[in-house]
Amino acid sequence: MKQLSTKVTSNGHGQDSSYFLGWEEYEKNPYDEIKNPNGMIQMGLAENQLCFDLIESWLVKNPDAASLKRNGQSIFRELALFQDYHGMPEFKKAMAEFMEEIRGNRVTFDPKNIVLAAGSTSANETLMFCLAEPGDAFLLPTPYYPGFDRDLKWRTGAEIVPIHCSSSNGFQITESALQQAYQQAEKLDLKVKGVLVTNPSNPLGTALTRRELNLLVDFITSKNIHLISDEIYSGTMFGFEQFISVMDVLKDKKLENTEVSKRVHVVYSLSKDLGLPGFRVGAIYSNEEMIVSAATKMSSFGLVSSQTQYLLSALLSDKKFTSQYLEENQKRLKSRQRRLVSGLESAGITCLRSNAGLFCWVDMRHLLDTNTFEAELDLWKKIVYNVKLNISPGSSCHCTEPGWFRVCFANMSEDTLDLALKRLKTFVESTDCGRMISRSSHERLKSLRKKTVSNWVFRVSWTDRVPDER
Repeated sequence: MKQLSTKVTSNGHGQDSSYFLGWEEYEKNPYDEIKNPNGMIQMGLAENQLCFDLIESWLVKNPDAASLKRNGQSIFRELALFQDYHGMPEFKKAMAEFMEEIRGNRVTFDPKNIVLAAGSTSANETLMFCLAEPGDAFLLPTPYYPGFDRDLKWRTGAEIVPIHCSSSNGFQITESALQQAYQQAEKLDLKVKGVLVTNPSNPLGTALTRRELNLLVDFITSKNIHLISDEIYSGTMFGFEQFISVMDVLKDKKLENTEVSKRVHVVYSLSKDLGLPGFRVGAIYSNEEMIVSAATKMSSFGLVSSQTQYLLSALLSDKKFTSQYLEENQKRLKSRQRRLVSGLESAGITCLRSNAGLFCWVDMRHLLDTNTFEAELDLWKKIVYNVKLNISPGSSCHCTEPGWFRVCFANMSEDTLDLALKRLKTFVESTDCGRMISRSSHERLKSLRKKTVSNWVFRVSWTDRVPDER
């Protein structure tokens, strides 16, 4: 159809990815404990539903916010009228303070440098428009969130060049991997405009170490390029470590208010930490005035509603609530993650040790017929269509090693998670590989995990993963 643009006729959106195809299959046959107990369980959606009761309780205690009142008086008409695209000052101030609280108040965020957007999808795309021309490239460590192929490339025309990370060191970013990705971009005649990372990582469920963050800042400094740190999972840390933001590293290196700091940009959202993806609240933080100005103008295409800003400014300004929420959220995430890991272990399956996020990076390489991505997709289809679990195959995340899967754990009840794990265990035991794993051999596996340092899954303890944390 020659009358239509290539945006319409091409498949640049990535909707044909197995990541999105799994969602489509789930929507055809969604699990319901009462209405459809044999339906598909959604484990491919990174939603945080573990603390809705805390927010609902706050809403009951603060009826003015939810009913659009101030001091008992309706402000409906005020909120219903057109709002300037700069956003409400009180909301941007509350967002800045919440971001500071998550980072232990070690760093500060100037509300004037915050640009509001309709979620992190809009925020990341806006930064691409600000930083890259069509055909320019950003380097991304693998595996990475499948939606980035849509968010960063589809409408902007930017390109992604992978930074290949390996299971041999727990998928950490290395200097050699950064240099190789940069050189590959040059071979492809692509101008590299920056590096984009998610911290904590989606899909790994691990926070970047201080060593990795120092490496990234040194790299973008030497190449005179940008760094985007997507920190939408920063409030989901549930290990013993503090979340280390790229802003911490800039402060430690005494790079605040320098030209380097103007090339470091943070993306944030309330979708994961507060579990509010339907509210469509995202933000860009940048120290570069020109980017703040341009991104603010672009935000006209994806504003956050006045009603949403008013409600959430009241919630985020309640410091007693935010403190209690963050603590309880992390406790519940840790408990749920342990439940998933324990259930996987009972099925003879291990995963990368995680300390953040709403998912685990699960190792099913031993269930593959062959060490190929074709075998990975075959296994994925069996799990989707036969076991009726929607999980995300590693190939959809551009992982370079077949047999890895992202499995989400915070978007369902404990009973539903237990049922999913029961289904998966039954499937594993029915396979040739599964039948070889007797209970006695499984016990040996557990014993081996405690002793050996030869297998990276068990070697990446947190003393190894974060050797330079404070």
